[in-house]
Amino acid sequence: MKIVRVQAWALEVPVDYSEIGVERAGRSEMLYAEVETETGMVGHGISSIADPRPIASAVNSVLGPAIMGMDPLDHERLWHVMYWTATPWGQTGYASHAISAIDLALWDIKGIALDMPVWRLIGGARDRVEAYATCGFSFLDDDGLAESTSRMAAAGFRGVKIQVGRPGLDQRRNGKPLAEIVRDDARRVRRVREAVGEDVEIAVDAGCRLDLPSATDLCHMIADCDIAWFEEPILQNDVHLLAQLRRRQPIKLTAGQNEGLAYRFRDMLVHEAVDAIQPNMIITGGLTQCLRIAGLADAFNVPISNGGGCPYHNMHLQAGLQNGTNLEYQVNSVNACRSIFRNLPEIDDGYMILPSAPGLGLEPDRDAIEEYALD
Repeated sequence: MKIVRVQAWALEVPVDYSEIGVERAGRSEMLYAEVETETGMVGHGISSIADPRPIASAVNSVLGPAIMGMDPLDHERLWHVMYWTATPWGQTGYASHAISAIDLALWDIKGIALDMPVWRLIGGARDRVEAYATCGFSFLDDDGLAESTSRMAAAGFRGVKIQVGRPGLDQRRNGKPLAEIVRDDARRVRRVREAVGEDVEIAVDAGCRLDLPSATDLCHMIADCDIAWFEEPILQNDVHLLAQLRRRQPIKLTAGQNEGLAYRFRDMLVHEAVDAIQPNMIITGGLTQCLRIAGLADAFNVPISNGGGCPYHNMHLQAGLQNGTNLEYQVNSVNACRSIFRNLPEIDDGYMILPSAPGLGLEPDRDAIEEYALD
C-alpha cells in the first residue's frame, strides 16, 4: 500500500454555546487533513488551538511531499521522516500540529485496513470513557458561570472545568494585577461550587497564564472547594516552578496539552511536577508520539488525561490504554467537530461510548469542509 495524496484545509467553522444556556455565536479555526492510498482508502486527521493556515501550508508543501509513496501502515518510520523534515522549522508549534494531523490520518487508515477501531488496535482497555464538561468560560459573568456549570451537571456530567487566570500573563498590558485576578477567580470558583453541589468535581484551568506566587495564592484560596485538579497553572509549563507549586499546596496539578515534544513530559515526570499528564493527539505529535508519552507515564505510575478538547479523537488514546482516564467535553471544540463530522458518538450518563467502526470511526462531511475552507 502506498500514499498517493496528502492534503490539508484551513477551516473556520461556526460554534454556538446554546448547550450551556448562552446565546452567543462565534467561529473556531481548525485544520482538517486527509491521506489517501492508491487503493482509494482515505484517513483523516485534525489539529486546532493554532492558526490553521501555516499548518495547512506545512502539510501541503513540506510534510506531504516527504511521505509520498511510503506505506501508510509504517507509522514509526513515517513519524520520524516527518519529524526530521520539520525540524529545520522548529520541533514544536506549527510543526507538531502538522505532524499530529497527518499521523492521525495514518492511524485512521491503519484501523480501516485492519477493520478495527483505533482504540482496540492500541490496547482496548475500555469501551467507554468518562467525560467532564468545560463550560466555565471567562466571558461568562458569575450568574452565567453558575448557569452553564449547573446545566452540564444536570445533563449527567460528573465534572466541570472553569477557566481562571484570564487575563493573565498573556495580557500584561491589561493593567489588572494578578492578585486581583485570582481573587475574582476564587469568588467565581465558590459560586460554581454552590451551583453544582458537593457531588460534582470542579477543575480549574489557567492556560499557562499565572506566575508561581499568584498560582499559589489561588490554590490556597480555593483549596476548601474540593478542586479535582489545577490545569496548566504556570507560564510556559515551567517544570521547576510546577514542582514547587505542587509541594506548596494540596491541589493536584496537570499539564501537557500545549506541549509538542516527549522530553517535556519526561521532565514533568522526573521532577514530580504533576499528578497527571495531558498529551493531546491533535497537538502533541499525533497518536504515535502520545503512545510513547503514555508509556513513559505508566512507568512512573502516573495517569494520562485529556486536556485541550477534541474528545472524538482523543477518546481512542484514553480508551485504548490502561492508564487513560477521562475526556474533555469542551463545548466550543465539540461544536466545531459537529460542524464537519456526521453521526458523532454521544455522551451517555457522563460517558463517551467508543465507536465500533474501524479506524477513528468518524464520518467527515466533505460538503461542510469545502464550505468552511479558508482561501
